[in-house]
Amino acid sequence: MDLKRLAQQIRFVREVDKLKTIERQTLITDATRQENDAEHSWHLALMALVLGEYARDGAIDLLHVVRMVLIHDLVEIDAGDTYCYDTAGYADKAERETAAAERIFNLLPADQADDFRALWDEFEAADTPEARFANALDRLQPLMHNVFTDGKMWQRHGIVKSQVVERNQRIDAGAPDLWRFARELIESAVDRGHLAP
Repeated sequence: MDLKRLAQQIRFVREVDKLKTIERQTLITDATRQENDAEHSWHLALMALVLGEYARDGAIDLLHVVRMVLIHDLVEIDAGDTYCYDTAGYADKAERETAAAERIFNLLPADQADDFRALWDEFEAADTPEARFANALDRLQPLMHNVFTDGKMWQRHGIVKSQVVERNQRIDAGAPDLWRFARELIESAVDRGHLAP
C-alpha cells in the first residue's frame, strides 16, 4: 500500500465533505429548506441513472455521466454557489471556479487529479454527448424543484418566464424530450401563477 497516495486521497475525501455546507438557491421538494450542493450532486447522479434513456445521443456512457455530475460542483467549496440568474455573479464565475478546480483536484494523486479535472472540464465545455446530457440534468433538476415548490424561489428572486426559458433551453442539446417536458412545466407554472409571465 502506498501510504502517501492514501493520505492524499483521504485528504481529498475530507475536503469534499465541505460540499454539504454549500447552500443552493433551490428548495428541496417539500419546501422546508434549501438543498446543499452534495444533495444536488447525488440527485443528479440518480436522475442520470433513471432518465438516461432520454439522452439526445442515444446509448451514452451513464457511468461517465454519473462521475461528471458527482464532481462538477466540487469547485463550489471554494468558489461558492452562483445563483443561475445572478448576472453579476457570473462575471467572475469561471475565474473563481477554475482556481478552485486547480486547488481541490490537486489534493488528489496526480493521476486522479488529472482524471477529475478532465471530467470537470468536459462538463464545463459540454462538447460530448455525456456532458450535454449531464448539463441537461443540471438545468432540469432545479427547474423541477421550483415547480414542485410552487415557484417560491423564483418569486423570492423576481424571476420571470423568459429568464427560465433562456436559462433552461440548454436542456434541448442533451435531452430534447426532457426539454419538451420542461417547457410544459414552465407553462404550467405560469398558468398557476407560480412564475411571472
